[in-house]
Formats: sequence, C-alpha cells, structure tokens
Amino acid sequence: METVTRQRASRRRLAIAILMTFAIVGVFVVRLVDIQIVKAADFNTESFDKRAIETPVVAPRGEIVDTNGVVLADSVTRYDITASPRNAGEFNRREDDGSISKVTVLQAVTEIAALTGTTANDLLLAVTADPTSDWAMLVKGVDIETFRAIRDLGIPWIYAQPQQHRTYPAGAVAGNLVGFVGTDGPQNGLEATEDSCLASVDGVSTYERGADGVRLPGSTVTTREAVPGGTLQLTIDRDLQWYVQQAIAEQAVALGAESAMAGVVRVSDGHLMALADYPAVDPNNVNGTDIPFYGSRAFSYMFEPGSIMKAITASMLVNEGAASPTTRVTVPGIWHTPDGARIRDSAPHGDMRWTLTGVLEQSSNVGMSMLGTRLKAGVRYDYLRKYGFGEATPIHFQGEASGILASNWNTQQNYDTTYGQGVSVTFAQMLSAYQAIANGGKQVPLTLVESCTAPDGTVTSTPSTDTEQIITPKAAATTVAMLESVVTGGWLSSQLSIPGYRIAAKTGTAEVALPTGGYGNDFIVSVAGIAPAENPEYVVIVTYVKPHIMKSSAAAAPTFRKIMTQVLKTYRVPPSTKPGPGYPTTW
Repeated sequence: METVTRQRASRRRLAIAILMTFAIVGVFVVRLVDIQIVKAADFNTESFDKRAIETPVVAPRGEIVDTNGVVLADSVTRYDITASPRNAGEFNRREDDGSISKVTVLQAVTEIAALTGTTANDLLLAVTADPTSDWAMLVKGVDIETFRAIRDLGIPWIYAQPQQHRTYPAGAVAGNLVGFVGTDGPQNGLEATEDSCLASVDGVSTYERGADGVRLPGSTVTTREAVPGGTLQLTIDRDLQWYVQQAIAEQAVALGAESAMAGVVRVSDGHLMALADYPAVDPNNVNGTDIPFYGSRAFSYMFEPGSIMKAITASMLVNEGAASPTTRVTVPGIWHTPDGARIRDSAPHGDMRWTLTGVLEQSSNVGMSMLGTRLKAGVRYDYLRKYGFGEATPIHFQGEASGILASNWNTQQNYDTTYGQGVSVTFAQMLSAYQAIANGGKQVPLTLVESCTAPDGTVTSTPSTDTEQIITPKAAATTVAMLESVVTGGWLSSQLSIPGYRIAAKTGTAEVALPTGGYGNDFIVSVAGIAPAENPEYVVIVTYVKPHIMKSSAAAAPTFRKIMTQVLKTYRVPPSTKPGPGYPTTW
C-alpha cells in the first residue's frame, strides 16, 4: 500500500513538472509570437531608428554663367565637422610603422584644432558638455583638403556633414546683377529672382552604425535622389563687364561722383553685353558695400535724363513729319512762351538760326521746346510710352522702378519733357529707347537672361522675340544721322570721336530735383551713343550721378569714348567706309 502511494505521488510530481514545463514553454512561445509577429514591425522600426542614421545628400545650386559660359557663381562643397559625445573615448590607431597606439579624446581634439585653426579647449568642451548626446558641432565649413586631413586621423566618433557653399569667382564683376546667397537663402539680384532655375533639391540617404557609433561599411542606401539646380546663362560678357566697371569706377572717383552707371546693348537683339554700377557689391564680401548699392541702380534709380532725351523727341518729330533735319528755327537764349512757361539754354546767347540738326548739336533746350511742341502733348506722351518710359523693362529686375511719366502735363512740363526734364526714367529704359532708334525704329525687349538649362538638358527662360516698330526705319536712320553732328561738330567732338568710325551720340546734363521741389546745385551727366552710325551694332550709355569736380557732360565723354572703343575692338566691328550726310546745322 505504501508502495502504491509513493508511485502515485511520483506520477503527480511528474505531471506537475510536465505541466509547468509546458506552461513555461507556452509563455515563451506567446512572448516569441508577440515579439516576432505581433510587434515585429514596431520593434524593427525602433531598432532601425537606433542603428540607421538618415543624412541629407546635398545637391549643388545651379551655376550662373556669362554669355561665353564663364562661371560667375557656383557652389563648392564644405564640411561641418561634428562629433558623437556619447561614443567619444580612447581608440586604437595603427601607425605607419604598423604599431598600435592609444589616442585619447584630448589628443584627438588637439589634432583637429591644429588642422582647423580652432582651440583644443573649445573642441573638448563641445565633446564633453553633454556626454549622453549623439551630436555636437565642432567646426563649420572646412574645405575639402581639411576634411580629408581630418578623415585621415581615423577618429571613429567624428563625422563630416557636407554643405553647399556659394562662391563668386569673378568677385564684384557683375555682382550688381548676379546678387548673392546668404544664410537664409537667395538674398539679392538674379540669385533671388531666378531661384526657380538655380534652386536644387537635396536627396536623402541612410547608413547603419554599430553600438560604438561607427558607420557599417556598405550600409549606405539612397532613399531620395538629389537634383542639382539649373544653369543660368546671362547675356553679359564677363571681360567686357570688368572693363566697363573699371572705367566708370576710375572716373567716378576722379569726379567725386555719388554713383555711376554704364551699359552696352547689342542692337540686333537687345542683349545687355555689360551693365555696370558704381559702387558695385562684391558677393564674396557683401558687408563691404553700403546697402543702397547691393543691387543694380541701373534698374532702380530714377532720374531726369536731361538732353539725352532730345534724341527721342527728334525721332518723334521726324516720324510724324513735323520736322526734318533741315527744319529752320530762330532760337533765343531765353524763351518766354505765349502760355507762360520759361525756357532757357545752359549758356547765354543771342538769337541763333539753327536747324533741327543744329539744335541737337548745340543741345538747345529752347530750340527743342520750340520744335517739340509742334506735336501735341498727347502724341508725345504716346511715343514716350511706346519707347518704354513709365513702365519697367521686360527684365523685371529685382527692385526695378517704372520711372515717372505723368499723363497730364502742366504748362511748364509740356515744354520741359521735350528736353529731358519733368520726366523721370531709369538707366535701363534709356538703353532700351536708344536700342530702338539704332535698330531701325524696332524695339527688341531688353534682355539679361539668355536661358536656363535644367540638369536634364531642358532649356527654358529664353528671351522674348516680340518686337514693336515705334518709328519707321527712315525716321530712325535720319535721327541717327542727325546725332552724328554732335560728334563731328559739337563742343565735345574731340572727346567723342573714334578714328575710323562714324559715331552718333547725344550729351546730357540734367538738374537734380530737390525733395522739397525745384532744383538744386547737383547734376546728372550722361553721354548716349550709337556705333557705327551707318550700320548700328552697339549702344553705349554712360551716366554719372552728382559729380563734384565737373558738372557737365564733359565728365562722361572720356568714359564713353573708352568703352565704345573697347566694344568696337572686342567684337571686331569693321570701320566705316563712307562719310555721313553732314546735315546743315545753321541757316
């Protein structure tokens, strides 16, 4: 009986043991199913997040190039050197002789400091400030050589994050047009207005790392491809732009001028080959320039142009048949008009018998007023609008002004507008108007951007081909021929003439209006010209704002001649082979 009892107890213990074993196994099975099936996705994600590091793949911003493909703005890769403080510690380094040495954290940051010009104490503080952190910035924006030297140190807890850095190889050359990129992105000029062409789209890649924070070889996977920016090609010729900038800067300093502008337009297509401002911003050193000169005042600065507007008035008169090159007028030094206006010439004189050509040559305000008002104010206003005054150019440059062209002129303005006072323009508008006269009366939209080429080769942003015939080809040719008299017989003839070429030009000295009304003692002086006169290819205009040393268009004449000579030489324009018509200037 006792034996049976012991056997039964043994069987119970065995059964209990078996049941407990099954229970324990069941718990593990349930837990395993929960881990590997029910919560597998969550655990995988959590695990991946701990060992997989997502990093941006920086795509370069597009280049800005000149008409010949010379780079004006591009992007270079710089590297931010970062550390993982929680993984920072001693590590073994294999030396060149094959030996193994231990490198401390202090030694490691001292080596980095020596390569980057920083201090070891600052780097050590960054690494040890928060030992639990996985990220700390050590050095920003090192170049490729420094990056490679740091990489070769073999510090396992140091990481390099690539960044795109904008550079401007030409410096201040075309800086007024190109603009610049700041820490917050595109800030000025074409960098800002053409951002849709230049902007890139960064990609994303991930890599896995071990418990020690070291990247696992072959673990990098690109999850989103990077897309570089497009290439923006300008009409600007970098070498000519440099020359023009130098020329106006030298003369502006000599004159003590507040600022200066100069432009070169190719007549056939309206392309701006050069458009210079002084002062001009250097995109590599933006803080070296005052804020008002960050952009291009050729587009934003409004001024009364003075006598260079007389060529526009003359073209209207000829086109409407209201006057010809030989139309005669007796011009007093001061004219009190029948309706109460008062017009005077810059220098006193008695009654002069000039033709329209002579009025242009002598730049007579009185003579141009007497002839200009043969056309009704509304007709002249319509012509000015057709020439593009009173509205921004098709370029729509950043901060571009429209000028001021009133639709209803008072008695004095009715006369003043014939010779360039009482109306405000931009330098770009004057370039466009002279392009139309030089191009047989056909205005082609002024162009600064030649094209945008996407990374896949798609070309967009091509210039507009729309044109407008403002005056007849005959009227345009006649106007250009009359302007030759300014160069052949005007008071600045010796400073405007270029041997071998027929040059048509108009000088201008405009009074600067005061904010309170009326005019003060400051002037804006200009020379606008076309060459060759018999077959116009280029327009050049030079303007100085508020010169102190010389306050007449004589201040601009030497620079005009220098730039036009360079243009004719650079583009190998053939010399003139026949003389001009030589219209009479007096009667």
